Amino acid sequence: MTVAWELTRHSVEVGMAQLPAHASVPGWALENAHETPFWSASRTADELCLITDFEDIPGTVPAVGPFTVFSIDGPLDHSLVGVLAGLLAPLADAGISILAESTFDTDWILIPSAQAHQAVEVWVAAGHRIENEELT
Repeated sequence: MTVAWELTRHSVEVGMAQLPAHASVPGWALENAHETPFWSASRTADELCLITDFEDIPGTVPAVGPFTVFSIDGPLDHSLVGVLAGLLAPLADAGISILAESTFDTDWILIPSAQAHQAVEVWVAAGHRIENEELT
């Protein structure tokens, strides 16, 4: 049985930037962080990865994007199994690549902005519902 999910399409486009592993989070990444629907910093032994407002990433920093941000309406129960698999399989079948990240309450799916409309069509055809973020 396939579960139908409700997702929110957020209006701000984000990008993913790469900095050296030992770098501090720069001011340009923090300046508008509270206005971005999804902001993230992840560090590994090899890199510091920032997901932030695409327009704030300097051209001198290795980056990809822009991405359109979708969140699964939650909060999601931590015992749920296959949430991302059910949402991402139709996108993979349609040749749409994604970036995914989870937070405590929900999962976030970043779609290359050039493919966001196609992703919505794929999800709707699979029975999911997409709402656009209401701007305040």
